[in-house]
Amino acid sequence: MRRGVLLLLATCLMATASAQTNDIVVSGSVQSDVLIPQEDETIGAEKDGDWAKTNTYIDLQAQSKYVDAGLRFEYLQHPLPGFEPDFAGWGVRHYWVKGKLDKAELTLGAVYDQFGSGLIFRTYEERSLGVDNSLLGGRLVVQPLKGVTIKALTGKQRRYWHYNDSWITGADAEVELFSPHASRPTSHALRLTLGASWVNKHEDQELLMTDATHRLNFPEYVNAWDVRANLHSGNWSVLAEYAGKTQDPSADNGFIYRNGSAALLSASYSKKGLSLLAQVKRSEDMSFRSKRMGKLTSSYINYLPAFTEDHTYALPALYPYATQLAAGEWAYQATLGYKFKRKTVLGGRYGMDLKAGFSYVRAIDHEPLANGGGPGTEGYHSSFMKWGDDTYYQDLNIQLTRRLTRDFRLSLMYMNQHYNMLIVEGHGEMVKSHIFVADGKYQFSPKTALRGELQYLTTRQDEGDWAFGLLELSLAPHWMVTVSDQWNCGESDIHYYQGLVTFAAGAHRLQAGYGRVQAGYNCSGGVCRYVPAYKGFTLSYNYNF
Repeated sequence: MRRGVLLLLATCLMATASAQTNDIVVSGSVQSDVLIPQEDETIGAEKDGDWAKTNTYIDLQAQSKYVDAGLRFEYLQHPLPGFEPDFAGWGVRHYWVKGKLDKAELTLGAVYDQFGSGLIFRTYEERSLGVDNSLLGGRLVVQPLKGVTIKALTGKQRRYWHYNDSWITGADAEVELFSPHASRPTSHALRLTLGASWVNKHEDQELLMTDATHRLNFPEYVNAWDVRANLHSGNWSVLAEYAGKTQDPSADNGFIYRNGSAALLSASYSKKGLSLLAQVKRSEDMSFRSKRMGKLTSSYINYLPAFTEDHTYALPALYPYATQLAAGEWAYQATLGYKFKRKTVLGGRYGMDLKAGFSYVRAIDHEPLANGGGPGTEGYHSSFMKWGDDTYYQDLNIQLTRRLTRDFRLSLMYMNQHYNMLIVEGHGEMVKSHIFVADGKYQFSPKTALRGELQYLTTRQDEGDWAFGLLELSLAPHWMVTVSDQWNCGESDIHYYQGLVTFAAGAHRLQAGYGRVQAGYNCSGGVCRYVPAYKGFTLSYNYNF
């Protein structure tokens, strides 16, 4: 393995030396996030033996006509708060070489890919969550005919600085069919994409005693399959997908022997000034890991979209939803975007944008796991329980954005949210809240702008009401200064204040800050990581070349 890394490094260095030619293109990036922590008894922030914590990544890639290569150096020996102990380490665990010839390509090393919507297979990297579930192995992609793509891959899945013992093998095929009346594919032609996938996990037996005389007999092979159809016609698009999985007892589902399944249907319509999206998903026992005893966010082979909105405002994102892979769920989502034309009664002089969204996630017919088994939970329970409300999550929001003058733009948002803390986090109760947001931006000059936010969340559950305020001064093209405060005015009376200064020049971006961060969940697409409260100085640097 070390020889392979050295070979890749030598290849990239040779490519760098020859970058002046047109044959080889070298690119890369540097990302480093640093925290100098401080103790704060008020928010429960503790300081361990590390005077500084950092997550640092250096990516290097070389591309040519027939061969591409890349590697990533990671320094995570003293990681930022909230990552598992096994996350710590440093070195090169990501490296790959890709050969390209005509209608085929072969990748050896770290492999990222996704079959369909990811219901049975998705490998990807999400640094904010600590997710890198790539396969160390090989992937072959061929396009034997126009509109036909076939993939085959195999390997062992990465878990931080090691690789799980199980082997993952899979194949995927997609066929694109176009309307016979269209001489060539266009946005207005009828286009149908059909796909099918298969994934196999081979994991050796493990001894797990249920009592003094009995032990579980785990299946060594777990198979999953997926079929889908995606239809595009003019402004319309419809996707239907179904996936199944054989018995896969694991720590997630309490070691039960039950087949898993997932189905989704998504329809969208879009034209100038109008967009519509409606989605529904049903999943049951679809936690699929390369390590049956795995917990938290590591070792997932598949991915189930949450069908809930990832909010960017602080208080709407205070209670994010984590997909319940093991327990199963019904999930519904609908969004509407509409632009009122200028010089109309509702549009006014400059027009107005309307965005409305609705998400609803509930239990399936039978009783789910007590703690859901979702990726955002800290523990997993095998016992079952009943509760009074089968709603996991509900979100109704509406946002209006209107330019009141040539220099001033205002956005107003209202959100009603139901968050089943017991299911998502394993404790607490149903949190019902009303959230109000006002976001205004004044453009003093082409290079100077001031943006402000006022947010308020009111609830009778959990910690009660919250208030949030932010001011952001932009001095283009280089500087930005941000100050904010998130105040719990319902129970604890704690202020989570922050100050940030950002400098950008070309491909470089440097940000320095100081403040408090509240304990909670950091989520993206239904995958969550718990972050404890912390306080201190922060420094972030990004560079792309």
